[in-house]
Amino acid sequence: MDETSAPPRRLRQLLLAAWVLFWLLMTTTAVQDYLRDGGRELWKPVLWEGSSLLVATVLLLAQRRCTRRHDALVATPRRWFLVQLPWLFVFWLAFVPLAFGLRHAVYALAGQTYTHDPWPQTFFYEDVRITVFFSLFVLVSFGLLSWQAMVEARVRAERTANLLREAQLRQLTQQMQPHFLFNALNTVSALMHEDVQRADALLVRLADMLRATLEGGQRQQVALADELRLLRGYCELMTARHDERVTLAWDVAPGLDACPVPFMCLQPLLENVFRHTVERRRGTVHITVSARREGARLVLAVADDAGRLDDGATDGAGIALANLRERLAALHGAAAGLTLTQLAPAGVCARIELPCAS
Repeated sequence: MDETSAPPRRLRQLLLAAWVLFWLLMTTTAVQDYLRDGGRELWKPVLWEGSSLLVATVLLLAQRRCTRRHDALVATPRRWFLVQLPWLFVFWLAFVPLAFGLRHAVYALAGQTYTHDPWPQTFFYEDVRITVFFSLFVLVSFGLLSWQAMVEARVRAERTANLLREAQLRQLTQQMQPHFLFNALNTVSALMHEDVQRADALLVRLADMLRATLEGGQRQQVALADELRLLRGYCELMTARHDERVTLAWDVAPGLDACPVPFMCLQPLLENVFRHTVERRRGTVHITVSARREGARLVLAVADDAGRLDDGATDGAGIALANLRERLAALHGAAAGLTLTQLAPAGVCARIELPCAS
């Protein structure tokens, strides 16, 4: 069911229910007054109110049908009310002849005569009543149409925001993938002159990873197990280039495989370590990738024992991390975040916090 169709449908149902209850109340009151005055033929007060109900309903439906195309004018109330005003004269001219004509006809079929005040007084009294009734109906209609327009505007705004957010996420994800591809190709290129068979194996691994990134790129979030599988492939490519200068440890708590995480959220953190720590130091860098639950939150971390925060303060690292922060904010708002912490005596810990209730 379309989001914008539900509120108008409920609106019509509520309006119909209120209309029926109003005339039941009017009819019940008329019957009680008739009985209190000594009347015995209950069909008469039912006819009086029933004829008014039928004629008023027909006139209101005609008014609604003819003025529906001007609903957009509720944004300018004066113009909307001016469109409704001519129908008051239609009610003045048509209500009494139609309603009282029905009463005279039914009385004649029953072999009786329907009596009422002289026509001038009858027109004056009934037109005063119909003016009050018409004014209330128009005011209620204006309020309901204004509420409906507000709901529809809110739905459109939310839909637009969702579309913009989806477009933003796709753009940010596509910006990340070239970094990953260029680094992987550079790694394979460096091995081509040293170990052809190993470079060939890494190309096969790269092809598998590119296939996974293309499939995952259609979704903004993936299961943690899929994200870690992609990350392990990336690590295999990168450690092949820095075989004796890096060690990797995985500390993943059990039971977290199904937790949803942003696609390729850990890869830029690990890439940052390789670009700004491993490649700039001659000693061995120890890297730990961890995932654990803290209450209803999932905490992902990439930590090393040699980096410094100011090493990646400029160039592509800042862009990649800013990109990741934007993706987290677009997906979860303030419920998710990325923080970098300087470790002692050396090292940097990049920590992602996400909601994960399941």
